[in-house]
Amino acid sequence: MPAVNKKNLPQHVAIVMDGNGRWAEKRHKPRLYGHRKGTIHARDFIEMFSNYDIPYLTLYAFSTENWNRPEAEVKGIMSLIAENIDETLEIARIRDIKVRHLGDPERLPPDIQQKIAQAIEMTAKNSGLTVNIAFNYGGRSEIVRAVQKIIEAGVAASEIDEEMFSRYLDTADMPDPDLFIRTGNEMRLSNLLIWQSAYAELYFTPVLWPDFGKAEFEKALACYSKRQRRFGGL
Repeated sequence: MPAVNKKNLPQHVAIVMDGNGRWAEKRHKPRLYGHRKGTIHARDFIEMFSNYDIPYLTLYAFSTENWNRPEAEVKGIMSLIAENIDETLEIARIRDIKVRHLGDPERLPPDIQQKIAQAIEMTAKNSGLTVNIAFNYGGRSEIVRAVQKIIEAGVAASEIDEEMFSRYLDTADMPDPDLFIRTGNEMRLSNLLIWQSAYAELYFTPVLWPDFGKAEFEKALACYSKRQRRFGGL
């Protein structure tokens, strides 16, 4: 495996955690079994990730389009998230991790809204890794909400530029993702951070999310460290 260049690490990694259902189906298990495994793995991955000198991690947990899945699967995912928030909070306490939520909480069940608010409040003063949980999140929805906020604030059209617009996004005060990882052999952004990922380095892997551990992550970091980032210049 290529060595990781620790002098050229990304500052923000975004991950589409894809392949939980297929991971379960390959083992002749229900899809929800795979989502349970993927949720537990996300918790373990956060703990592992906190050992790297990378200040921001975004995990795509549930998109605005995922509501279109079968009702039983959606309810199961909601239950899994609710069950695991408390254990994730314990890791955040031990590791000095700050938890933030990306997305619109309004459609989420009240108990999850409450747990998310509690997680944000309890970790607000932590100064280590910042973990963004994108839950009921969609990039287009985020842009629409930002436009609505700008209009409500009465901002004049002449005052709007890219920097100002970014301050109304869910990721305000954060750097844009440098490395965008998608597991599960799909090669698309799926509406995650579509404004912020304009110049992110993309890394696609056939490895399904429950199997995407330290060794696979370091392959992604090694690949990133060899990229030449020009941002449209020479």
